[in-house]
Order: sequence, then structure tokens, then C-alpha cells
Amino acid sequence: MTQATRARGVGHDHACSSLSRRSFLILGGSSIAILATYGAGAEAQELVSSSYVRKVVGKLSELQPGTAISFNYPNDDVENLLMMLNEPAGGGVGEGRNIVAFNTICPHMGGYMGESEFKAQHSVLGPCPLHLSTFDLTKHGMIVSGHAVESLPQIVLEIDGDDIVATGVMGLFFGYSQNPTGA
Repeated sequence: MTQATRARGVGHDHACSSLSRRSFLILGGSSIAILATYGAGAEAQELVSSSYVRKVVGKLSELQPGTAISFNYPNDDVENLLMMLNEPAGGGVGEGRNIVAFNTICPHMGGYMGESEFKAQHSVLGPCPLHLSTFDLTKHGMIVSGHAVESLPQIVLEIDGDDIVATGVMGLFFGYSQNPTGA
């Protein structure tokens, strides 16, 4: 048998029954990802929130469906939008699971997306004025079009009576190597 034939695995009786190194690594990595996804649940939410300050960012009684309200969190330098969508959303709070908050800075190159870029009828934020990235607010701020490759940072919310309270951030704010915590 030639060396090239051996390298390709031809002529081995057990080639079909054993895993290649690449397959083993792929299967192992997939197993870890699945365990991390399904095993993290509330613990991951707690880790995301633990180092951030709690701050009231709005009132349920004042929030109107289809409108966005600007607020700063976790400090005065970081602007975000709080909105009540017309449908349930990932990470949404409230009776309809439709109250969410996201950072206003596009993760691609830092374009500002304010209240006028919130499209309530489609539950999206965008397009970003720099490269037209648009984000689906029902799916944790996932990119739906444009050049961005990361989701918008989502502000973790809780309801406390009539108060809407920010408790943490999922994702990294554009321009930061580490999110400010407000502490």
C-alpha cells in the first residue's frame, strides 16, 4: 500500500467504524455547546445580572405599545431604548412577554439608532444609518440584514409592581472591551 493510500485511510478494515480526529472534535464541541445551552438557564441569567446595578428605567403604566423610550443604563454614558412590542419576545418581560430594551449603538461600526429607527409594525430596530444593519427585537436583537455580525446588546429587565427595572446586560456595548456595570 502506498503512503498516499494510507494517508487517505484506504485499505483499513476499521476505517468506517472509528471516528477521525476532526469528527471527534466536532462531536465533542457540539456536546459541550448543547450542555452549556440547556444546562445554563437561570444560572446564566444570574451571572449576566450579578455585577450590574439595579435601576428603574420605566413604568408599566406609562409604556405604550409600539413606542420606544430612551434611557441610560448601566451609567449615564450608555443610551438604550425601552419598548413594548406587539408580540412576545426573547427576554421579554411583563404579562405579554413583550417589553424589551436594547442598546442604541450598532455593534458593526457604532452607528446610532434612536427612537425613529424603531419599526413597531415589524418589531425591528434599524436600519443603522452607516451600513443599514437591522435587528429583530423578538429574537434577542439578532441581525436580520446589513453588515453587523453580532446581535444588539439586550438589557435584562424585571417587573417590580409598576416599575420596569434594568438588572444586567447580555452582550458587549460597541466601543467597550468590558461593559460598565454602573457600580
